[in-house]
Amino acid sequence: MQDETISLIPPAEVAGLRLDQALARLLPQYSRARIQQWIEEERVLVEGRVPRQRDKLRGGERIEIRVSREPAGEWQAQAIPLNVVYEDGDILVIDKPAGLVVHPGAGNPEGTLLNALLHYAPELAPLPRAGIVHRLDKETSGLLVVARTERARLDLIQQLKERSVTREYLALVQGIVIAGGTVDAPIGRHASVRTRMAVSGRGRPAVSHYRVEKKFRAHTLLRVKLESGRTHQIRVHMAHLKHPLVGDPVYSGRLQLPKGASPELVAALRGFKRQALHAARLGLVHPATGNNMAWESPLPQDMRGLLAVLERDAKG
Repeated sequence: MQDETISLIPPAEVAGLRLDQALARLLPQYSRARIQQWIEEERVLVEGRVPRQRDKLRGGERIEIRVSREPAGEWQAQAIPLNVVYEDGDILVIDKPAGLVVHPGAGNPEGTLLNALLHYAPELAPLPRAGIVHRLDKETSGLLVVARTERARLDLIQQLKERSVTREYLALVQGIVIAGGTVDAPIGRHASVRTRMAVSGRGRPAVSHYRVEKKFRAHTLLRVKLESGRTHQIRVHMAHLKHPLVGDPVYSGRLQLPKGASPELVAALRGFKRQALHAARLGLVHPATGNNMAWESPLPQDMRGLLAVLERDAKG
């Protein structure tokens, strides 16, 4: 279940077409919806840059597409516990624990949220990605919505594009953040490390709003609201501000211990092995009823424990 890369150079007859239209014509074995999904997931590069669906081709560009060779039929239903906080005939809202991968991929062929969903709701099997319309990183905990019907799936995808889905996160970062603000910085694949993302002029627009929830001696708890949903967005934006997430194995660099930290705090920081990020609130317009709905998820035990230690340290 590895990815393969398709490389092609579009001929002159597709010059002037939108990228998604041109690829659908050149790759008739794949649906246009699937191609658009690959573009959204940044699996498509044009001359090494991340494009938009509506970008028009000149003809002759070098295009690379990372295509998953995993057929949907290989996904297995598995009896993995799920914390379902809401469900009806159209949607499921899941509170995902840290450590659970959302979708099968290279290195994680099973044991994912998708496998659990197929066991909990077998009717999801015909839907692309079993109705999953947005993701959380493996080590990020919290809320995400799953569509139960194709109509609901398309509606939620449109809401994500129109930013009518509200996603708020609690993030514990290194250093003291003086006040709230906004990061408006495009994000794309790292130039040399393809598993990482980076702020890049060649990336796609990404906006994160943040406000201070609580300050400690050398750390800050932030509430972050997303306008866009780029891969690793909060992790990349906070690192860009020089306030990386506590425990982030990719973007935080070396562990920073506060001056005079107690043995309890040193042990707590060293023992926190994931990015301290939790999807705490999710809001959307119900795809069938049109009602505004919202859910909140309490901080998981590991983050509550770390915050308690930081609180004691702040009090001396």
